[in-house]
Amino acid sequence: MKDTINHTPTKPTAEEPFKSTRNACKLCAPLGASVAFKGIRGCVPIIHGSQGCATYIRRYLISHYKEPVDIASSNFSEESTIFGGGANCHAAIDNVIRQYQPEVIGMATTCLSETIGDDVKFYIETYKELTNRTELPQFVTASTPSYQGSHMDGFHEAVTSIVKSMAETGELGEHLNIFPGFVSPEDLRQIKTILEDFGIDYILLPDYSETLDNPIWDAYKRIPDGGTPIESVKKCGSARASIEFGTILNKGSLAGRVKNNAQATSAGDYLESTFGVENRRMPMPIGVSSCDTFFETLKEVSGKEIPLKYKKERGRLIDSYVDGHKYIFGKKAVVYGEEDFVVGMTAFLNEIGIEVALAVSGGESGHLEEEIKKYCPENSDSILVKNGWDYELIHEWCAENKPDILIGNSKAYYIARELGIPIVRCGFPIHDRIGGQRIKHLGYTGTQELFDQITNTLIGYKQDHSEVGYKYM
Repeated sequence: MKDTINHTPTKPTAEEPFKSTRNACKLCAPLGASVAFKGIRGCVPIIHGSQGCATYIRRYLISHYKEPVDIASSNFSEESTIFGGGANCHAAIDNVIRQYQPEVIGMATTCLSETIGDDVKFYIETYKELTNRTELPQFVTASTPSYQGSHMDGFHEAVTSIVKSMAETGELGEHLNIFPGFVSPEDLRQIKTILEDFGIDYILLPDYSETLDNPIWDAYKRIPDGGTPIESVKKCGSARASIEFGTILNKGSLAGRVKNNAQATSAGDYLESTFGVENRRMPMPIGVSSCDTFFETLKEVSGKEIPLKYKKERGRLIDSYVDGHKYIFGKKAVVYGEEDFVVGMTAFLNEIGIEVALAVSGGESGHLEEEIKKYCPENSDSILVKNGWDYELIHEWCAENKPDILIGNSKAYYIARELGIPIVRCGFPIHDRIGGQRIKHLGYTGTQELFDQITNTLIGYKQDHSEVGYKYM
């Protein structure tokens, strides 16, 4: 099958201009910002734009996380579109303070408010001057027009804005900053467990492990418990080091606004340049190699040995690679989703012998191919890597090339169903299954669960399509 893979791009060429996106392989920037804001204790997000934007974001988050998610809106009308949304912004802040008494208000812009040039920071300063309240929440703003990025760009823009607005200088501490990226609540809990087992003092930002995956309540809470406290964010500027998962981060959005991407900074970059906090950036720790990088970095910056528990997890994972190798080696996979997710997952699949035929994202950073080549050097020429694709382009490619498995979120299910290809759901969003918020992707145990699921999906597909029913492998 390797010889029949068609690496010819099916996206229109310069001779045939691109006309439209059909079923985008990305989500809107303020959605990502809303997830980041939900990871701050006592924070209520406000979407500065139309009501429909906030409704869409709530629908997507509720469907994936299966939790109530309050997202406020400044509720633009035709009048505010023409004359500006200052009055709407002030009304939204008033309503949120009155109903929620938040510690933080995170305000993300939309295509509409950015297009008309609304100055949200000016509106907030004006609000502070006009109000008679002696105590106000902390305000954080994120510029998140969806025409310049994806939900990942919005997420990282919000995290960086949080750090820029709150971090302070101070005496050097022993704590570490951990910027995990857009991962599942279960991944966040897994990271915290690892750090606690090391005995490391840490600041995890953002931390929506409880706010978007709550235990059952006796009574409804307008603002869920959990999240990174403001006091902790302030200490980010005095950390011993930062660890940042992801190598692409928000380059897609900033590349469109900053010439040559020269000033494009993540939260870790900002802390390093402003406060001198060393930033250790690495791919998402999926797979033995990337997990080793994470654990060795923790060992180095903390001066503490890797706990025996994780050495055993690593050993069991490698043993399972041997057990499952004959069922998965040489299989052709399509990986799709957020760019850093695709980089991490492609490196993991390359590690276990699955050939990634197509690695694709709706993100438009232009860095996806170089990052995949960096972490899959021996097979990089055989991997077709595409930025800015939609699901219909993925659909057309799969119909022609017939991969063995799809790996990514639930939005490609229709492709798997129509073409009869097995699919492993992971990443975000997962709308057609329970437990998307509890999928582990990171660490040795997260990798173990992914490996077992992928291997068993391929075994099950072969078993179900066998002319001879068999009960033993």
